[in-house]
Amino acid sequence: MKTLERILEWGGIKKDITLLIISLIALLASLFEIRPFIFDLAWISVILCGVPIVLEAIIGLVTTFDIKADVLVSLALIASLLIGEDFAAGEVAFIMQLGALLEDLTVSRARAGIEKLIHLTPRTARRLTPVGTEMIPASDVCFGDHLRVLPGETVPVDGEILSGTTSINQAVMTGESLPVDKGVGDEVSSGTVNLYGSFDMKALKVGEDSSIQRMIRLIQSADAGKAKIVGLADRFATWIVVIALLAAALTWLFTGEIIRAVTILVVFCPCALVLATPTAIMAAIGDATRHGFLVREGDALERLSMVKKIAFDKTGTLTEGNLHVKTVHSILPELSDRDLYRLTAAAELRSEHPLGKAVVSQFQKTDEMLSVSPENFQMIPGRGVSAVVNGQAVLAGNGQFMEDYEIPSYETLLMETSSYRDEGCTVIYVSVSGKAAGFLVLSDTLRENAARTIDAVRATGISPVLLTGDHKNTATHIGTLLHIDEIYSDCLPEEKLSWIEYSQEQHLPVCMIGDGINDAPSLKKAFVGIAMGGIGSDIAVDAADIALVNDDIRELPHLIALSKKMMFTIKCNLTFSMALNFFAIVLAILGILNPVVGALVHNAGSVFVIIHSAFLLTFKNHKNFRN
Repeated sequence: MKTLERILEWGGIKKDITLLIISLIALLASLFEIRPFIFDLAWISVILCGVPIVLEAIIGLVTTFDIKADVLVSLALIASLLIGEDFAAGEVAFIMQLGALLEDLTVSRARAGIEKLIHLTPRTARRLTPVGTEMIPASDVCFGDHLRVLPGETVPVDGEILSGTTSINQAVMTGESLPVDKGVGDEVSSGTVNLYGSFDMKALKVGEDSSIQRMIRLIQSADAGKAKIVGLADRFATWIVVIALLAAALTWLFTGEIIRAVTILVVFCPCALVLATPTAIMAAIGDATRHGFLVREGDALERLSMVKKIAFDKTGTLTEGNLHVKTVHSILPELSDRDLYRLTAAAELRSEHPLGKAVVSQFQKTDEMLSVSPENFQMIPGRGVSAVVNGQAVLAGNGQFMEDYEIPSYETLLMETSSYRDEGCTVIYVSVSGKAAGFLVLSDTLRENAARTIDAVRATGISPVLLTGDHKNTATHIGTLLHIDEIYSDCLPEEKLSWIEYSQEQHLPVCMIGDGINDAPSLKKAFVGIAMGGIGSDIAVDAADIALVNDDIRELPHLIALSKKMMFTIKCNLTFSMALNFFAIVLAILGILNPVVGALVHNAGSVFVIIHSAFLLTFKNHKNFRN
């Protein structure tokens, strides 16, 4: 059996297309009675297209006693050949292989997301010893080892900081848009990146217990537990085979004409039934591509039509994922807001911190350019920066930074910024020449028309959910702006995964939309996963069923409407094809149809199915919310 399976898998889609072209030419030659050889050229189609179908049927029956549509097709092929109806056999084989090819084209390629994630696993660690430091493989780190992590290095294992202060980029684990300041006693996770300042740490979770290894296992388990939808033709194949054999046997028994029995088997072949789903899916995928969606799984749109909830990640999905200066406020009469902005941008000019870069970048987008360079620049990890600008000592950083330098009136700034902090914004406090001078407020900005998109999703009958690793204040503020009632904040990858599992156990299929590595397990586990392809990580895209190439979430309502329209088209195709088949069976029982004409009649249903599905290529959502 394994040898047969290897033969069937050889060559791939290019081979299948080549065989179909040759078969079509052979069938046309047979139709016009062109016979350069002794045998009918329809036999070429039988051999090229029919033999694989028969082999598939044999493998399914012998290995798992699995009765699929190809069992009935095999019976019809063999019966047609036995009574000399070579053309009917070749025609049926060709149509069935065409349907199989369309199904193969809708199935995504094997993905390498887990391999990419494994590459993020730290390879080495810097262990402290009585005589200095030594580089060792990260896999050799033991519980309790003391390690040193330098700026720019990846944290090798989970642990606790013993000395030093730093800022950690935790996006790989939590999806947070901002680095997190860490100090003595704080925990750090493997796979996260140390941005500034070296620190010493104690290893607490090593090997398979580390955060990055847990992430890999989450993705693997989520993928393994995700059930695939079975094709409709195969779902009802057992009943179709039983009914067809019973009808053929009774007809032969009562009429004594075997040709009528064979005709029943031919017209009962589920060609149109097999084509009904893949042709509609192919056309819908074509339309989705025009609207910026890359459908990576063949049945993703079918699953999307059944979704009851859509869970949105925040950063990079509902927001731009880039920090912007929202407010600048000076409390010194002699210093305008613009002057404070200029001084802060100049002080941050040499900073490598994302907050400092955001301030400088935003300031330089204005007409005014920075004309001075900071002197005596210092960057204090986990605190902020200090510099001298035009002879004035400037401090720009967090609240702890102001306390460390005992800046007077700092409490006034805290009171004035409390509302911004409640909204989840980041505040940079500024002092000039030893006095509290004011503050800058930075925040991530919502995507254009994000609120209208959420309203449009809700209008389709699907409940929006905010599922984010950001803090409660930030999540609540964004959820309020977007009219999202169901909000879950401070979510680690495991917690997102648990929520999706629980919802789906309650028969509420979930669509997850995210962009970061931390979203990959959820994208895998969800009934449908949609990744932001433009700014999202490669691993998130690889884990998803659908990628939004241009990151324009305004097209999401169109995709949902398209999926529902596609399912309606499939149901129409199935209803028509089955009705036509049963009508043809009656004519076959009465002796009005012979095998060749029967094959042509029921294949006319296949043509209708293809044409009807093609209308999905130009589908337009009449409830357009884009404007």
